[in-house]
Amino acid sequence: MSSKQENSIFSQNKSKSIIETVMYVIFFICSLSAIIAVFAITIYMLVSGTPALFKIGIKDMLFNSVWQPTGDNPSFGIAYIILTSIIGTFFSILIGVPIGILTAVFLSEIANKKVYVFIKPCVELLAGIPSIIYGLFGLLIINPLMYKLEIFLFKNDPNHQFTGGANLLAAILVLAIMILPTVINVSETALKAVPVNLKQASLALGATYVQTIFKVCIPVAKSGIITAVVLGIGRAIGEAMAIVLVSGNSVNLPLPFNSVRFLTTGIVSEMSYSSGIHRQALFTIGLVLFIFIMVINIVISRILKKGDKDNGK
Repeated sequence: MSSKQENSIFSQNKSKSIIETVMYVIFFICSLSAIIAVFAITIYMLVSGTPALFKIGIKDMLFNSVWQPTGDNPSFGIAYIILTSIIGTFFSILIGVPIGILTAVFLSEIANKKVYVFIKPCVELLAGIPSIIYGLFGLLIINPLMYKLEIFLFKNDPNHQFTGGANLLAAILVLAIMILPTVINVSETALKAVPVNLKQASLALGATYVQTIFKVCIPVAKSGIITAVVLGIGRAIGEAMAIVLVSGNSVNLPLPFNSVRFLTTGIVSEMSYSSGIHRQALFTIGLVLFIFIMVINIVISRILKKGDKDNGK
């Protein structure tokens, strides 16, 4: 080998090493910025959200159901607001997740090319629709239907307070629709990643195609599907603009036909005119919402790790 060839190989290796070092630094800075952002948000929420807890009292704020921040004798109880967010998110996930997963199964395993080409853009369009449009859809379509149902069920009940269809049930239906594209897209990606040889082995052993889907494909894609559920929960519990239009935005016990207020809508509806302890209480609501999302992520991560450990991964 000539000296020119040796110098050329050396220079190529050197330039590769420089490029790899530069890329390593870029990747490290990006990952570090993400970690810094999480810590910064966490610290900001703790600093902004805890003062009201100490001034009002943890018991008076978290376990009191009366929210009257501008009254002569102000009360900052958010128990009903917390309960509404939990119940609303739970039932929207209960409705939306099965529909989303089954739709993902249909798209990834059953639909032919013509059907797939038609349905897939519709799902992607759902993902791109702004939240306020979902709210307007709920306001103009779902709320009137809820009002008709309300009249049918309670027309002979003089004690029932009619809400015009703006109630918890309407909010749950809107949230269930909103989480569909997230659940469908992520679940479909996970199902498409299932190795073909596993499906073929299941069919070769005599399982039907439906049995293969539910006994092989879905269990193998479990991690991706659970990730889809987590993202759906995050979308549901963090939604504000659509829900403020359809829920009635009143602090009440979260019953199906009651006008209710979620954690997010409480912040949106009052932040513009709040001040002093009232404003600090709204930041505390944000802190509670932040803690909910963190707890959900931690619990799901533990479940995934436990599942991987049990499967010997």
